[in-house]
Amino acid sequence: MKRIIVIGASSGMGYKVASDFARMGWKVGVSARRTEPLAALQSQYPDNVQYTYIDVTASDAVKHFYDLIERLGGMDVMLLCAGTGWNNPELDPAKDMHTLQVNVMGFTRMVNAAYKYFKDTANVNRGQIAAITSIAGTKGIGISATYSASKAYQSRYLQAIDQLAHQQHVNVAVTEIRPGFVNTDLLDVSRHNYPMLMSVDYVAPRIERAILRRRRVTTIDSRWAVVTALWRLIPNPIWRRIALDNPAK
Repeated sequence: MKRIIVIGASSGMGYKVASDFARMGWKVGVSARRTEPLAALQSQYPDNVQYTYIDVTASDAVKHFYDLIERLGGMDVMLLCAGTGWNNPELDPAKDMHTLQVNVMGFTRMVNAAYKYFKDTANVNRGQIAAITSIAGTKGIGISATYSASKAYQSRYLQAIDQLAHQQHVNVAVTEIRPGFVNTDLLDVSRHNYPMLMSVDYVAPRIERAILRRRRVTTIDSRWAVVTALWRLIPNPIWRRIALDNPAK
């Protein structure tokens, strides 16, 4: 029986993907700062789900992570969904520092921990590190500067970990999942009109497919793949003149 741990599973994409894998018969470990939704998920699938509290910014996050792996009886896939960000054209330092703590420090902490676990245990059965990044990492977006920079960091870090695994002969696949705008608590849909907005129910199966197929990078969906490909072609002197009114996720 396959085993997946989803970090950041209390709502949105993380909760939906965890629920789907539990329904498919996987052993599922779920974690977040809010444990009430996790307990509710366990009550639906008592034989399949284990949960624990994890704050990825805390020094004890790795200990709780490894404890959850042990309770689950091992881990085949780690999916990291924990993340935060704001539309912050005022460059509020409190928002920026919190974004860095979660999306850079916390992200690095958990990916490192998963890599070290697989380095020690996954020589026979291939492991997998999957993470939700964002199309925002494609270009520097002024109104969400720290968020887009943190997502670019995540993308490059996963690329580097994939190369490191090859160099060190670690039997682990690395999957980066880049969604466009998804209707979650991170977006204020009551105040902004987000183009090509996608529902969690639409996005979750595409995340699951990317994991099951061990895709190296996948953009959700094809429309956003085209948009970001065009973004990359825009020269910086033109890009800096483009006004983006919405946060990039």
